[in-house]
Amino acid sequence: MNIRPRIQSGKPIRRLLHILVVLLGVTFLTFLLLYLSPGDPVRAMFAVSGNIPSEEVLEEMREELGLNRPFLVQYGSWLWDCLHGDFGTSYSEGKPVAELLLARVMPTIQLALLSLVMMLAMAVPLGVLSALHQNRPLDYIMRGMTFLEISMPNFWVGLLLLYIVAMKLGLVPVVSTRMDLQKMLLPAFTLAFAMAGKYARQVRAAILEELHQDYVSGARARGLSWRRVLWYHVFPNAILPLITMLGLSLGSLLGGTAVVEVIFSYPALGSLAISAITSMDYPLIQGYVLWIALIYMLVNLAVDFSYQRLDPRLRKEVVR
Repeated sequence: MNIRPRIQSGKPIRRLLHILVVLLGVTFLTFLLLYLSPGDPVRAMFAVSGNIPSEEVLEEMREELGLNRPFLVQYGSWLWDCLHGDFGTSYSEGKPVAELLLARVMPTIQLALLSLVMMLAMAVPLGVLSALHQNRPLDYIMRGMTFLEISMPNFWVGLLLLYIVAMKLGLVPVVSTRMDLQKMLLPAFTLAFAMAGKYARQVRAAILEELHQDYVSGARARGLSWRRVLWYHVFPNAILPLITMLGLSLGSLLGGTAVVEVIFSYPALGSLAISAITSMDYPLIQGYVLWIALIYMLVNLAVDFSYQRLDPRLRKEVVR
């Protein structure tokens, strides 16, 4: 039996082409749904300012924005502009879409990373302790806590934290214009709370599966301490399958978590998307959907490569 490295010279090119095809399909479907959706974005744009102009003015504005042109002409023009770095101008804000999205990217990244750190700090100890005390009182308590975390929706947790921590205890301001760690704590914990229950259950299941592997018995028979076997052998192998879940969670968080952001008045991509939808801001909606699709594709690509780095077995193939 010979083991040789797998030839993957063409794989990056295929993955890149796959990303381009998916992005093209996503933008086309989004543009089509917006085109077929009821309502008039020009009327909505004037309604925000409280002005209802005449039909002649509305028709001139539609002509100026290109909304009277056929669908394929509109989509082709938008796609051509995107390829040149122009994602259009927001109807409601009057600013370039790229500028509005970039202004919300950093707050979104900060919130996503902080919530993932909080989630791992809660989920990993819960999952490990629950697995090591399987079918004992501590295990039942831990599993009950994870069930509670999964059952409570984000908006309820957010409102509860806002009422207790901000209003009753006064530990953080209810509304703040400052973008600092204090403003991110409650929304980040709200996002981490629900994720922690799901991840703790996955950690518990993965740890239990690894504990029943033959290499654990072999390591113990060679005289390795239980602590060393757990943290140097069982834990790394158990955590590896969770990378995919982390990638999906990161992609979801980077796309914005609208409900939590609205509750805590946190200016990130989710709240921007809600504003764009309510005002029928088609260019901003299209830019936001393109951002989400791109993030998911890039995170998925990064997860695949990280698997190969963390597990050398995936970089080899068995040739009989």
